[in-house]
Amino acid sequence: MPHIMVTAGALDVGVELHGPEDGTPVILLHGFPDDVRTYDGVAPPLASAGFRVVVPYLRGYGPTRYRNPSTPRSGQQAALGADLLALMDALGIGRALLAGYDWGGRAACIVSALWPERVIGLVSATGYNIQDIARSAEPRDPEAELRYWYQWYLHTERGIAGLTANRAAFCRKLWELWSPTYPLTDAEYAVTAASFDNPDFVATVVQSYRHRHKAAPGDPALEDIETRLAAQPPITVPTVVLHGAEDGVDPPANSEGASRRFRGPYQRIVVPGAGHFLPREAPQPWIACLQELAAR
Repeated sequence: MPHIMVTAGALDVGVELHGPEDGTPVILLHGFPDDVRTYDGVAPPLASAGFRVVVPYLRGYGPTRYRNPSTPRSGQQAALGADLLALMDALGIGRALLAGYDWGGRAACIVSALWPERVIGLVSATGYNIQDIARSAEPRDPEAELRYWYQWYLHTERGIAGLTANRAAFCRKLWELWSPTYPLTDAEYAVTAASFDNPDFVATVVQSYRHRHKAAPGDPALEDIETRLAAQPPITVPTVVLHGAEDGVDPPANSEGASRRFRGPYQRIVVPGAGHFLPREAPQPWIACLQELAAR
């Protein structure tokens, strides 16, 4: 699928566009470790239904590049939210439907929480994706700590070397663990794994997982946004939370109490037979929920 490059904030963003320019905007945001191909079952049906569908590569992935060599290679949550807002501005999108999972769900939740006037509705996988960094040192139960092994690995120099040398194999292992029922083929994985060859992938990923645990400084230019996120702001826009029943890193129990973070119309749906890479595994709920939000 051809992409265009859009200058937006700190980035030149690779973006795939579908559907009519005058359609209701929908922005689909991928997670880690994935890319825009995760929405191949979602974007075309929405475009055929008349939506203007925007699918960007996040910072550190595929063709997206930092514009300035001095910009910190940061994957912190404020960076993801700022990137999404800048992309909307660059494309002249005043209000949009936002949908995402993992890193992309975090970006969508941040813009929905801090700039709700820009959001028609939100589809967020696994719930309220804004990190509570102030409480990040509090231990979780041993099962949760085991699921997050990759985060602790990336806190080490060995982890950086391992991700650098074995990025395709490392990320594929995460796919196998996080979506254990998904019949992943070598050919499908190879298409997306090429996005991990971005020269800033490793630095951006490592900073993301260190920053959320207060083990790496953030980008000073994003400090104001991080301060606002530290208050754990509620999300007031109409929201649907989707959660894969077989998610191997963020199981459905984690979103059972998410409704307290949402002050607008809210629905939670557990998707049977699907894991963490939810739009790739089960595109139909995304299509249906976005169409429903647009019709309100």
